[in-house]
Amino acid sequence: QVQLVESGGGLVQAGGSLRLSCAASGRTFNPYFVGWFRQAPGKEREFVARVTWTGASTYYADSVKGRFTISRDDAKNMVYLRMNSLKPEDTAVYYCAAGSVTSTSPNRWQYWGQGTQVTVSS
Repeated sequence: QVQLVESGGGLVQAGGSLRLSCAASGRTFNPYFVGWFRQAPGKEREFVARVTWTGASTYYADSVKGRFTISRDDAKNMVYLRMNSLKPEDTAVYYCAAGSVTSTSPNRWQYWGQGTQVTVSS
């Protein structure tokens, strides 16, 4: 079992930046894939980014490519999502997920955090 806890959300103006953190407990992230998803009110949960368990490979949704960066620090058992040039449409609850397979579908991920709210004002 892996327990995930997100932090770092908040209110930011458009064009600003935030860094989300995901801490794992129970067992380490290795050898899981780790991903970030988000869910806006009235919308389905959508894939944002993921990193392989080695940290060597990352993948992003087109909507965040070039603005968001996912990284992991296995020594600290942490995964981060750096979000730059934020837009109002980035407003959502952001979730950290871990799993033994990678997919853009949230149904394929095994472990989830409770989420952290990100609100971008225009």
